[in-house]
Amino acid sequence: MNARRGRARRRDAARTVAYRVLRAVTADGAYANLELARLRGSLSAQDAAFATELVAGTCRAMGTYDRVLERAAGRELRSLQPAVVDALRLGVHQLLGMRVPSHAAIATTVDLAALEVGERVAGLVNAVLRNVAERDLDGWVDLLSEGEDERGRLALATHHPRWIVDAWSRVLPAGELAAALAADNVAPVPNLVVRPGLAEVAELGGEPDRWSPYGARRDGDPATVPAVAEGRAGVQDEGSQLVALALARADAPDGPWLDLCAGPGGKSALLAGLAREQGTRLVASELQPHRAALVASNLRAYPEPNAPVVLVADGTRPAWRPGSFARVLADVPCTGLGALRRRPESRWRRRPEDLPGLVELQHTLLASAIAAAAPGGVVAYVTCSPHPAETTDVVDAAVAAGGVDLLDASAFLPEVPDAASGRTVQLWPHRHGTDAMFLALLRRAGR
Repeated sequence: MNARRGRARRRDAARTVAYRVLRAVTADGAYANLELARLRGSLSAQDAAFATELVAGTCRAMGTYDRVLERAAGRELRSLQPAVVDALRLGVHQLLGMRVPSHAAIATTVDLAALEVGERVAGLVNAVLRNVAERDLDGWVDLLSEGEDERGRLALATHHPRWIVDAWSRVLPAGELAAALAADNVAPVPNLVVRPGLAEVAELGGEPDRWSPYGARRDGDPATVPAVAEGRAGVQDEGSQLVALALARADAPDGPWLDLCAGPGGKSALLAGLAREQGTRLVASELQPHRAALVASNLRAYPEPNAPVVLVADGTRPAWRPGSFARVLADVPCTGLGALRRRPESRWRRRPEDLPGLVELQHTLLASAIAAAAPGGVVAYVTCSPHPAETTDVVDAAVAAGGVDLLDASAFLPEVPDAASGRTVQLWPHRHGTDAMFLALLRRAGR
């Protein structure tokens, strides 16, 4: 019978959307933000906001919630049907991370599980969530961190895998570690950026960025901004703007610029405008055709002369002659751990074993970028990750191989405080309100 204690099951639209998004994330590898955008259009503004918080919060704290659920259920989660686990995760976030009364969180989750999975699971979901409701989040952290060291407790309390906490501890002062991890749990305000020469920051509305002269922070749907709809502006974190700006400020010979790994094209769009201001053009190279199409869309508003060129090409097998470019951006594929506040599910999706393959590719792409630079040309090596294996380790190896000099990258961003990490730049959400972007600038030997 489709009933609980004599009443019909009630389908809650916001929770149903949240559940189906979470299933897509955990079962199919979908990105939560993209899946939400696809499914929440049928919801009212209030329900859409609720579904967004429910999905984002659940994805963000999933590892912590899974440990809570295993203790509350008295069994490993792999012994439960994955669809049931996702319903339970949503219930836990309502109980421990949102201002939803316990009775409402439990009742609506039981109804959701019964309708989406089957009536047979209702009793299990009810029992487990009642056990969860016996403690608040701090109480669960205290219980589950018994026997853990300081980093283990911090990982649990800030909803990060232990390996990420360990990596961050290598590059941050001990007194900043907790703040850096906490900043990953604060969703950023959308950041817009103009295409230089095509739009003015005043057209974006909102509050101008602190350091980039091209961006502004603005709540709401970016597509409603005319400059964005027309391709004269776009969406881009201030940290991404700053690393592109540093490359443009470095002294370099005349000649075209190259974006080696251009997709989806945000940095290309800013660099293209900066290149035009210096009387040259940008070549944007992207391996994947569908991502190259995104790059072309981001560059569509730039007219001739010096309109940017988009190539579908493999950066590890260059389609250009060595020494062809005055400036080269190598924004390499990486773990993306510097953007966890935007992609909360990524912290649980990535694994330490992902690093070796990515790092090998990063070494190869940086070597290719250096070869593409003219004598005296400048290469910007950029990652959206502060993990040392993807940042300083790669750069140190390139410098040791010879043929390049490591510039003082922070000298090209003097307005940004506390950004220097030796001769490289490391931005942080807790310090700068940006993604954790890493930048190294290298000059190819000779003139």
